[in-house]
Amino acid sequence: MAKQTLDQKLAILSDAAKYDASCASSGGERRNSRDGKGLGSTTGSGICHAYAPDGRCISLLKILMTNFCIYDCAYCVNRVSSNVTRARFSPEEVVTLTLEFYRRNYIEGLFLSSGIIRSPDDTMQDMVRIARMLRQDHGFRGYIHLKTIPDASPALIEEAGLYADRLSINVELPTDAAVQSFAPEKDPGQIRRAMGDVRLLREARKEKSHTGKRPPRFAPAGQSTQMIVGADGADDATILKTSSRLYSSYRLKRVYFSAFSPIPDASAALPLIKPPLMREHRLYQADWLMRFYGFEVDEIASAAKDGHLDLEVDPKLAWALQNRHLFPMDVNRAPREMLLRIPGIGTRSVGRILSTRRHRTLRYDDLRRMGANLKTARPFFTALDWHPSGLTDSADLRARFAPPPEQLLLI
Repeated sequence: MAKQTLDQKLAILSDAAKYDASCASSGGERRNSRDGKGLGSTTGSGICHAYAPDGRCISLLKILMTNFCIYDCAYCVNRVSSNVTRARFSPEEVVTLTLEFYRRNYIEGLFLSSGIIRSPDDTMQDMVRIARMLRQDHGFRGYIHLKTIPDASPALIEEAGLYADRLSINVELPTDAAVQSFAPEKDPGQIRRAMGDVRLLREARKEKSHTGKRPPRFAPAGQSTQMIVGADGADDATILKTSSRLYSSYRLKRVYFSAFSPIPDASAALPLIKPPLMREHRLYQADWLMRFYGFEVDEIASAAKDGHLDLEVDPKLAWALQNRHLFPMDVNRAPREMLLRIPGIGTRSVGRILSTRRHRTLRYDDLRRMGANLKTARPFFTALDWHPSGLTDSADLRARFAPPPEQLLLI
């Protein structure tokens, strides 16, 4: 086999990293090199094609250290039995790429994951070495996210947290049974123990020592995880319940959902629920409702048919259609938790409603100026000069929001 160039490795390993979804950096520690020390900077906002508060799109170098892997997970394109082109970066090559990409203003950080080579400890050692070289040898102050390996030594994971802004450990699939079936070499219990260790280390590092000094910060942007959806038979209600437990048990910053895409020679035994990307989108919307709108899993699941979210309308609208007896809601009197349940009205608009109605009675146009999506919200609220009459109870209300039918092509 001919020796691969750095460009060839980059093409292979950046493409192989596209299946890793958990690469946002919200909550990261603010650092910069304006004081003349070190190289690079990071903000507290998203990375990997996320948007900062000022509208900037911030990106990072997202690669695998290697796509060689000793595991044979049925849903993974890089499993040991997969016939894909393999490549491997040395730690020095990853460091060089990160620094050179930063100097060219291509990136503001690094997202690094890897297949398992030789053993979990050997792989984790190389990843920690990369982060240590960037921080200590080159004074790199940009964002670093390491996808850690749960089977690695706790000491290595602890060291990783000293250099990385965020750590993530994949739970892989929604249920233990699915992990044992499709990734038998992975232990769900060990994954949870590793996530628990990260949580405990983060909490311990926040406390001052007996001398009054705080210890070095550990993964200041927290930890996240990724869950593959559609590879097993779990319905959306099961996925959301698992997600809710993960948030509460491990204080996660985010649970990422990754829609399963069939792999030609591995997907025959794996059921696929279509369309996968729309399903992933609806799960993110439901997750957002639980995190910021006060919805409980059972509330969202109550509007799901056979355990699956409605693919034609978003989960908040689906819940409202299922609970029409609560609407229309008076925006001048309803409490905050109920205002958050009005379709088309977001958290910012609710804050503006609560602030404004202390001084005067709200009208229809006031909500428009506050940024509410009145096209969606119109049937579900009342204001001083607006009453939807029988629109809320209209039999064809759902049809007003569902996408129009598409003409299919006959080939």
